Amino acid sequence: MVRVLSLVVSAGLFAPILLAQRMPVDTSYQQPFRPFFHYTPQANWINDPNGLVYFDSEYHLFYQHNPQGTKWGHMSWGHAISRDLVHWQELPVAIPEAGPVMIFSGSCVVDKANSSGFGSDGRPPMVAIFTGHQPSNQSQYLAYSNDKGRTWTRYGTQPVLDLNKKDFRDPKVFWHEPSQHWVMVTVLSPERKALFYTSTNLKNWTRSGEFSTDVPTKTSGKAAPAIGGIWECPDLVELPVEGSMERKWVLLLSVGSGAAAGGSGMEYYVGQFDGRTFVRDPATTVARPIDWGKDYYAAVTFNNMPMRGNRGAISIGWMNNWQYATDTPTRSFRGAMSMPRELRLTKQATGYELRQRPVQELKSLLGPAFQWAGFDQGALNQSLTDNGFSSDTYQLTLDLEATKAEAGVRLCRNTDQETVVGYDPIRQLLYVDRTRSGQVAFAKDFPGRFAAPVKPQNGRISLQIWVDRSSVEVFANDGQVTLTNQIFPVPNSRGIQFFGDGLRSASIRPVEPIWK
Repeated sequence: MVRVLSLVVSAGLFAPILLAQRMPVDTSYQQPFRPFFHYTPQANWINDPNGLVYFDSEYHLFYQHNPQGTKWGHMSWGHAISRDLVHWQELPVAIPEAGPVMIFSGSCVVDKANSSGFGSDGRPPMVAIFTGHQPSNQSQYLAYSNDKGRTWTRYGTQPVLDLNKKDFRDPKVFWHEPSQHWVMVTVLSPERKALFYTSTNLKNWTRSGEFSTDVPTKTSGKAAPAIGGIWECPDLVELPVEGSMERKWVLLLSVGSGAAAGGSGMEYYVGQFDGRTFVRDPATTVARPIDWGKDYYAAVTFNNMPMRGNRGAISIGWMNNWQYATDTPTRSFRGAMSMPRELRLTKQATGYELRQRPVQELKSLLGPAFQWAGFDQGALNQSLTDNGFSSDTYQLTLDLEATKAEAGVRLCRNTDQETVVGYDPIRQLLYVDRTRSGQVAFAKDFPGRFAAPVKPQNGRISLQIWVDRSSVEVFANDGQVTLTNQIFPVPNSRGIQFFGDGLRSASIRPVEPIWK
């Protein structure tokens, strides 16, 4: 099967490119590890989400994509759209590599006032800002679309921002209404610096600020320790603080190594943004992990979101880890996106903390619930059998009382494999153990037990666990902590077993597939 993809580009270096792609034999959505409710491309490699934007009733998900194989390379922007953040339609490649220039991460905006001059017929253009990568240089380019992202035209052949550096990448651009200008935050990756630029037309950029962990705050005079590793894929977003009218700015960063569970991961800082630069709050003495699992990276938020009351921003991340991303045991595709999450802040004695929850739209996928309360272990397992529950994709909610013994659930079980989600009340740690989760030997850094500190609330721990065919996403205490992990169990591993005497209630609901 040959799939032909074409797009409109300007002349010169970025001449029109026709991609003839020979698809692998099996591109169905019935493969053993194909997620049922997480986005994956029909075929080939994906990593970082790019250019998340809402426009004209469509959510756009662009992403790093290799149209030619299941390994990293030939980086281009893949493209999918959705009307509900749940069901996705894959479109042809949006922006392919051009000659020696690969298309790295970036963002997309809707230029409502046509400040760029790219619009036509009185309609605002979509403008993509991305890193053009060459072996010795990374710089920032523009492309624009006047047909809702279906075709793209490059803005000339030269970058709009070039520092003549090898590792200057991943621009996140947004409109700052109080300042009436565009803002770009990008990173000097190995230097662990975030740079800020402003523009009135998306073409000409002026540097306005810098943030790094070596820069002290104005109030404390101290620098903030960080997790470690290079910085990538920054995002700067203003979030509501629950229970108040206050809003704070959050700088999200991906780190290439040294994350909470080892390898790549994400961290965040809370602070103020004046339209020119970001200053962290004095209480943010350390960078906080965004996710404590092994597989959550490069998450960014949607631009141009419709009014949602006081709801928070929406983000999507890449469910993988650079320690083994190219070796995961899938077939015609490799890589998946996380569920969309709503981001908010809470104010605690130790400062502002991020809260992440699955978006409300995912409820449309949930089937009827099986519920228990005040049960013993045998009765609960018998209830599962009697009701004929055999789905391998489901949402499980648990209410645990923090007694002296560990409690939790063993998921995706058969005679010799299981994934364990449990709580250790002595150490006050929530953990996911995938040591025996199925196929684990493809990389030495894959098996393991990954934990996060979680304190009981009124003596209880509440868990919401989303199980797909190759992943487990855990949300604890209403999004206070998340752990995202891939798993690769054999297809018949559908057993569910609860353990510990701290279980107080449980509910399980099947999750319908998003693919038709």
